[in-house]
Amino acid sequence: MDLRHLRYFVAVAEELHFGRAAERLTMAQPPLSQAIRRLETELGVPLLRRSTRRVDLTDAGRAYLARARRILAEVDEAAHEARRVAAGAVGHLALGCVGSATYSLLPALSRDLSTELPGVDFSFRGEMLVPDQVAALRTGEIDLALLRPPIADLSLTVLPLRRDRLVVAVPARHPLSALARVGIAELADADLIVHSADRRSVMYDVVLGLFRDAGVEPRVRHEVGETSTLVTLVAGGLGVAVVPEPVTALALEGVAYRPLARPSVTVDLAIAHRTGRTEPHLARAVSIIRRIV
Repeated sequence: MDLRHLRYFVAVAEELHFGRAAERLTMAQPPLSQAIRRLETELGVPLLRRSTRRVDLTDAGRAYLARARRILAEVDEAAHEARRVAAGAVGHLALGCVGSATYSLLPALSRDLSTELPGVDFSFRGEMLVPDQVAALRTGEIDLALLRPPIADLSLTVLPLRRDRLVVAVPARHPLSALARVGIAELADADLIVHSADRRSVMYDVVLGLFRDAGVEPRVRHEVGETSTLVTLVAGGLGVAVVPEPVTALALEGVAYRPLARPSVTVDLAIAHRTGRTEPHLARAVSIIRRIV
């Protein structure tokens, strides 16, 4: 059945006048009358009662009108939905964040993504170590990841966002808190709190690499899986930690942050997704995140 015939019938049924219906449809009256006749022939029932003075709906016509309206509404909604999908305005995306991005970026990202893409259902997971993010991207548990390179997995597309300086988190009453800057050599005698080596944290390699390059043997006392736990232990006076500067957004009482004496030391922040993902809503989310960050 031609959908145009449904639209023609609805127009005639609502106007109850072929001339006004033809004007509404911006077409001539004879083709409209012929189309309605063909529709009735196809259905095998009369939909309209015609006379020289008026047009009325038959009982079958009234029933058909109700269904025709619903069908046309569904067709219009399907077209609207298809356009929204093509524009990246609908869908679902799960975003995983490393600890430092959780505190500094996640509030703004969740707000702005929800505002700019209200039809996309977003979910967020914070405090994810990079190996966990990579595994979750592979399995589809998350769609996007804010993480710290390097990433060796060729199945992922990694786009750089920015570079973050490193700072030293020290207990507020620690002697190092009196310094304007803290060097690696000055951390030689301090108990060090780091991210877990067992879980292959990128920051673990970065921090121990700094000590190695400075010729200093680190005194690692605690290894933790979450950045919030790391900073909490610093607040409790159990040691010091080298962290990306955005961690300062986690302003716990009892913690002081001091710049690292080598300001050129930075760690990258990137956004990653599985290679080959081409959904419009994912591309729009990536564009928004890159703009915000």
